[in-house]
Amino acid sequence: MSTSTLVRGTFILTLGTFISKFLGLFYVIPFNELVRDEPGALALYQYGYIPYTIFLSIATAGVPLAVSKFISKYNAIGEYEVGRKLFRSGLILMSLTGILSFLMMYLFAPVFAEMVIESNEQQVSVDQVISVIRAVSFALIIIPVMSLIRGFFQGYESMGPTAVSNVIEQVVRIVFLLAGVYVVLFVMEGSMTEAIGVATFAAFVGGVASLALLVVYYLKRKPHLDKMSATGKNELNVSIKDMYKEIILYSIPFVLVGVANPLFQVIDTLTFNKAMVSIGLAAVTDIQLEVLNFTTHKLVIIPVSLATAFAMTLIPVITSSFSKGNWNNLNRQIDQTFQILLFLTMPAAIGLSMLAEPAYTVFYGADQLGTEVLRTYAPVAILFAIYTVTAAMMQGINEQRWSVLSLLIGLLVKLTLNIPLVQMMEVQGAVLATSIGYVAAIVINLLVIKYFAAYKYRMVMKRTFLMMIFNVVMAVPVLIVYFGLDLVLNPENRLHAIIILAICGLIGAFVYAVLSMKSRLADRLFGDRVTRLRNKFS
Repeated sequence: MSTSTLVRGTFILTLGTFISKFLGLFYVIPFNELVRDEPGALALYQYGYIPYTIFLSIATAGVPLAVSKFISKYNAIGEYEVGRKLFRSGLILMSLTGILSFLMMYLFAPVFAEMVIESNEQQVSVDQVISVIRAVSFALIIIPVMSLIRGFFQGYESMGPTAVSNVIEQVVRIVFLLAGVYVVLFVMEGSMTEAIGVATFAAFVGGVASLALLVVYYLKRKPHLDKMSATGKNELNVSIKDMYKEIILYSIPFVLVGVANPLFQVIDTLTFNKAMVSIGLAAVTDIQLEVLNFTTHKLVIIPVSLATAFAMTLIPVITSSFSKGNWNNLNRQIDQTFQILLFLTMPAAIGLSMLAEPAYTVFYGADQLGTEVLRTYAPVAILFAIYTVTAAMMQGINEQRWSVLSLLIGLLVKLTLNIPLVQMMEVQGAVLATSIGYVAAIVINLLVIKYFAAYKYRMVMKRTFLMMIFNVVMAVPVLIVYFGLDLVLNPENRLHAIIILAICGLIGAFVYAVLSMKSRLADRLFGDRVTRLRNKFS
């Protein structure tokens, strides 16, 4: 895949992922308003979703991304039928693993609930958590098959089906969620537990809509795929046994890397309440964990959307270059990826940190704790993004074993530090432990890429330093305007907060864009289109 194709494919996935994340972020405003009078509602919601994320990764077993890599590898040498054969077999396997994972999550819901609820003084009870976990578990039946089809298209370097189906899945899920919660609470006058159960069941409804769309995509493209298979080499006869042996080797690291962020959240879920109860704060532990793992996390994860898109695009791209032994192209792809990633993620994360108070107010209402956590948590998005992309790079160069090691070390660091830091600093201690854990994992990833891809970081370090200067310069006018607006507007008022965010965000984006264009950094990263744009407005 050429550099321009890399950028185009990444743009398509980024756009789809961003829209999906955008919808997944903004629905919390009406959702929060609907359950505002229900204590512990958001905490209960995230108690159900975190184990679901873990089980979803087990259900898919990393197969979708592994299939993407497998198909890309054999397509690169003209053996199209090998990938088609795997795809047909994978549909059966994903159906079985989805049903099995659903049964496990449904039946073991009481065990998970008792692990996270440490005290009767908490706002959420064990029975409520059991009910919500079982409601969300139904999505496991449908999501694995849907994910496999996405991986199949990505293996053909077709990112559109994944992007569009992501958006459709999110739209349907959110509409069902909001309508369902409203009907339960205000029409049927049901309980908070029933409302949150409906909210989590929406994942299943969204999955069904997405799967239906992907099936339509496949049926439309099947004649073309059949033609490709017929004109391919068809010289290799890879057995199903050999296919799955290769897929398993690919997929195990994908499971761990894909579930990295939820695993860090699981450590918080299992240890945070324990640490808070030990220092006599059982009454507020649900609230603080809700802020950490739900409200602020949804805002922090937005700048990471680009990293997610890059990770999915990189796997077939780097695999293709690595399989062909094209080291120059491989290093160019790695180089460009790091630079574009940091170019976009750094200002977004830093800007979110600076504007934490109005940002939190817009989505959840004024809250001092939420503002303080968001201010320190937002920069961690840079670490999330770097880890995601470096892990994807390691998959592409067949160094999966190191990605497993780096993640395990990161999780061990987080697990070791979490309880003592939470006891010292409460929720901020959990943020710090997460940061240190990710840094440990990233350092290992960077060293592995340097050694096995013969990659030199000189240019990336030079450009990163330049970007840091741009961010510092950008921050000055943003903070000046922010403090000026703070004198006449109240950031605790939602309308005022929107105005502050819009003005400061536009100023920051304008300053950063001007600096990038004047220095020609944007030209070097994004090519001739930016050069023409700069010349047009110069």
